[in-house]
Amino acid sequence: MLLGDEISAGDRLSGAAARGDLAELRCLLHQELVHPDSHNRFGKTALQVMMFGNTFVAEELLKQGASPNIQDEAGRAPAHDAARTGFLDTLRVLVEHGADINVPDGAGALPIHVAIREGHTEVVQYLAPDSNLQHRDAEGRTPLELAHLLGLSHLEAILGQHLSAPA
Repeated sequence: MLLGDEISAGDRLSGAAARGDLAELRCLLHQELVHPDSHNRFGKTALQVMMFGNTFVAEELLKQGASPNIQDEAGRAPAHDAARTGFLDTLRVLVEHGADINVPDGAGALPIHVAIREGHTEVVQYLAPDSNLQHRDAEGRTPLELAHLLGLSHLEAILGQHLSAPA
């Protein structure tokens, strides 16, 4: 019976995070003492399914001990998801709480690769100074090579500045 209760709590916490329901999220974390990394029935944590535009949800989960580097079955961490969706404020909160922006997903892509693919200029600008710009994804492309392949010259210029900057 305990396993069923844990799954139910994980589902409730994930549901609150996905809806951006901060009040319910706080109730579950503080009053019902649901662990912030509890898994839902799909094996995901609240941080993995949260409404990425809601920095308050991310902040609350992270303050309560949610892992910013948890990866799903495809190797995607919350930083990959924030980069994909373009939510720079959420990405900043994740990084402030220890998210590693140099962890590749299952396709070898860093969050910066994901942001380039999606064309999120501000996210690329934020990630470029601290990303491993020499890292190659599973297709053998560095972030600069990916930007070039996609014809995103403005992103190439951003990446080029960080590649030529003194270490």
